[in-house]
Amino acid sequence: MELNRQRYLALLNEGKAAYAAGDPSDACPYDQYSADQEQQFGARYWTRGWTEARTAAESENPEAEVSAGQ
Repeated sequence: MELNRQRYLALLNEGKAAYAAGDPSDACPYDQYSADQEQQFGARYWTRGWTEARTAAESENPEAEVSAGQ
């Protein structure tokens, strides 16, 4: 796998799609602690996409935010 802009965008979209499908953030199919650079790259940008999708959804509907501890 090449670690380039196309792969980066694909991973972002994969993370956003996972959020849309209702997957939790820890459902990332990549291992951020792996010694493999491709796994680290995948985890970083998949998670970034998931987070961007969640942030966008929360900004559209602030009442839907999940409060921690309640």
